[in-house]
Amino acid sequence: MSVALLGDRSGHRSHRELDSLRPALPVDTEWVPTGSGFDVTAYDGVWLVPGSPYADDDAVLAALTTIREEEVPFLGTCGGMQYAVLELARSVLGVSATHAETAGVAADNAVAPLACSLQGEERLVTPVPGTRFGSWVGEPFLGTHFCSYAPAPAVIEALEAAGVVVGATALDAGAEVLELPGHPFWVTSMFQPHVGALAGAPVHPLVTAFVDAVVGARA
Repeated sequence: MSVALLGDRSGHRSHRELDSLRPALPVDTEWVPTGSGFDVTAYDGVWLVPGSPYADDDAVLAALTTIREEEVPFLGTCGGMQYAVLELARSVLGVSATHAETAGVAADNAVAPLACSLQGEERLVTPVPGTRFGSWVGEPFLGTHFCSYAPAPAVIEALEAAGVVVGATALDAGAEVLELPGHPFWVTSMFQPHVGALAGAPVHPLVTAFVDAVVGARA
């Protein structure tokens, strides 16, 4: 079983944390650069990792459409969540949607600057009872962030009206976790669940749930 770590590997702490986590996972993981002409259906699962803007944003958005339509198990964290929201806004809501980091601040920003940057910041993440995420993580916890952008509140409201579920919230970050009902596993988070691996922290329940979904889909 193989999981694509879709993203452009760098020396950022987030990526070093991810590399430290990889040996603890019961699946093969492979870094897949965004500009490599990758085929997401060649993998049993895809984790769109932090590190946006990506080298090939268009390829990432096309991959997200395939992931959603072909029901490939998917985890998106930080930038992965932001781009997943972009794809949903364009493909599901059918609206013009841009990312403020690449297009500048505008009325059609589906991803907008945070009022308070969360670069290297921890916030209390509160799971929403009755959601998938709430079943995996029952109690509030401190989540680490490396982000200055997040899905715009108005877009989150529109996605909720279209059936997307907010699985957790946090002060300054708003919607911390999004879930796509009807998909075998499509979950995104603003916090980075792999942070802590360098210090030997246990695998986060969100990552465990993703890996379980990958294994279950293959079985």
